[in-house]
Amino acid sequence: MNRTKGDEEEYWNSSKFKAFTFDDEDDELSQLKESKRAVNSLRDFVDDDDDDDLERVSWSGEPVGRRTRPGSFQSLSDALSDTPAKSYAPELGRPKGEYRDYSNDWSPSDTVRRLRKGKVCSLERFRSLQDKLQLLEEAVSMHDGNVITAVLIFLKRTLSKEILFRELEVRQVALRHLIHFLKEIGDQKLLLDLFRFLDRTEELALSHYREHLNIQDPEKRKEFLKTCIGLPFSAEDSAHIQDHYTLLERQIIIEANDRHLESAGQTEIFRKHPRKASILNMPLVTTLFYSCFYHYTEAEGTFSSPVNLKKTFKIPDKQYVLTALAARAKLRAWHDVDALFTTKNWLGYTKKRAPIGFHRVVEILHKNSAPVQILQEYVNLVEDVDTKLNLATKFKCHDVVIDTCRDLKDRQQLLAYRSKVDKGSAEEEKIDAVLNSSQIRWKN
Repeated sequence: MNRTKGDEEEYWNSSKFKAFTFDDEDDELSQLKESKRAVNSLRDFVDDDDDDDLERVSWSGEPVGRRTRPGSFQSLSDALSDTPAKSYAPELGRPKGEYRDYSNDWSPSDTVRRLRKGKVCSLERFRSLQDKLQLLEEAVSMHDGNVITAVLIFLKRTLSKEILFRELEVRQVALRHLIHFLKEIGDQKLLLDLFRFLDRTEELALSHYREHLNIQDPEKRKEFLKTCIGLPFSAEDSAHIQDHYTLLERQIIIEANDRHLESAGQTEIFRKHPRKASILNMPLVTTLFYSCFYHYTEAEGTFSSPVNLKKTFKIPDKQYVLTALAARAKLRAWHDVDALFTTKNWLGYTKKRAPIGFHRVVEILHKNSAPVQILQEYVNLVEDVDTKLNLATKFKCHDVVIDTCRDLKDRQQLLAYRSKVDKGSAEEEKIDAVLNSSQIRWKN
């Protein structure tokens, strides 16, 4: 999409654009890795021991652009005006009202210094390629991102793209500023031409992929993503592109089916819990939660089955269990919660196992107003005694506190807890019975 001079000026005068620094994260790659980010977005709720850090891609290079001076251009539209700006000053011996234009006396160095100070000046007097390149080099030497970009806008308007690309190829600092500027203003056509010229195939592919954000129709977006699958990405990024396409394809099918079920009014889950939003274009973890909420019992062979999603997108056990727990607890489906953590060994014996840790399970159950009997069951499964006592005290699981203090033979802690329960309650009677037991050898 080509931008006019007015569009470029709007870039500088609009508050929605951020100043460019080389510390900025690469937006395109962030969008590309949406599936990975979504799956890993729950890392704060799970143990971190075996979680890999997300790959982060940052700009690298000289620290140009960090020294953006506030108010460095009062109006860049004036600074870049096609009409040369004039500096008016009366001279001795001249008739009143006669002025001299000093703008033609400014060297590239003077011009850059004036721009940096926010002074109004014209760049149009620099007509030769040599003068324009000297102007650019002076701007780069100033280490001011605003001035560099101002000069680049001028060069973009007054040079053919072939000459501009050729000269910037050997001026990497200016090149990086131009790439960032083109991304910000959305000049996708010139950006693609630049990447082709530089033979930067992966960036070309990323830039092409980013176009899916402008496609609102789900079917058209899906078909566009399909065209991205064969582009020259890295092996890892190719896998993310494939996942993005597969996820949207799956969401389109689920959305159409569920919209029909909801409108028919014959499915209990949709009657009791109407959908609040479409599933289309949602992250993977949101899709999994949706599936665990509305389609938990479906057979693995269906696209909307949570187990199908887990296998298709290789969702780790921790992420799957945590998401399923959140969905089923929100529905107060305590039987499903119990089944989620119940495992059976080869002898047929059952036991409870939680890959996310039972302390996390307790917190999520309490957040969803689980009955105290259920909370106590899972608090008892917490292995660390101090954590167990803290959770039991916090969530008023009295029996767990009393039994744990008894097992620890900690009379003082039990006496302290006695003051926290209601007078005459069953909990107080139980504490008194334990304290008066002659079979316990207290350690304090």
